[in-house]
Amino acid sequence: MISARDLHKRFGHVEVLKGVSLDMGKGDVIAVIGPSGSGKSTFLRCLNHLETIDRGRIDIEGETLVDTDAQGHCRYVGDADIRRICRKMGMVFQQFNLFPHMTVLQNVIEAPITVKRLRREQILPTAERLLAKVGLAEKHASYPSQLSGGQKQRVAIARALAMEPDIMLFDEPTSALDPELTGEVLRTMRQLAEEHMTMLVVTHEMNFAREVANRVIFMDQGELIEDAPAGEFFANPCHPRTRAFLQSML
Repeated sequence: MISARDLHKRFGHVEVLKGVSLDMGKGDVIAVIGPSGSGKSTFLRCLNHLETIDRGRIDIEGETLVDTDAQGHCRYVGDADIRRICRKMGMVFQQFNLFPHMTVLQNVIEAPITVKRLRREQILPTAERLLAKVGLAEKHASYPSQLSGGQKQRVAIARALAMEPDIMLFDEPTSALDPELTGEVLRTMRQLAEEHMTMLVVTHEMNFAREVANRVIFMDQGELIEDAPAGEFFANPCHPRTRAFLQSML
């Protein structure tokens, strides 16, 4: 589903990604953990072209998004192909990014109508089903200002799913929430995992990583330090830096 090879990314003089590689198969749920500033969010943003890489290769479902030529120059595919390939991925951010002037239902149907050119009557049954799925059917006419943080994030998940992506990317989706609201969102994500949605999740929630992810990767200082099945990762981490991080978190 995703193949990333030797990804490098700089912001000015700071090298944020230092040769990160990852292969992800259909139905995988991979948790990405690590300290703040380790490059986790940048890695996700590079996968769906919210950031461009400086060197490396990214393939999504067998289609090349970007590659590096013999002279070391990154070559992205054309804009139309970028948009088409990236539509295979839905993304949920730390902040909810809902349109404040739109109702919950309008937030969910806006992208399919605008981007996929669907008619309202075409997307409405899907939107209603997704709102029921995330436990917010009764909030369809509410505005974001009338929702809790956990409810807003669940609307954001429904909005991403409305585009029918094959892969879901989550960038610390519970970091802005208190513990009670965090549970609401994690239950929704757990349900997606049980339905075999392919998911790449940057998270600080160690219980979610342990119980829901089938693989866990640890990043530090722009490098992918460790990649292992979840049970093995937590029971017997190999790298000293991973062990030190887990001791501080658990």
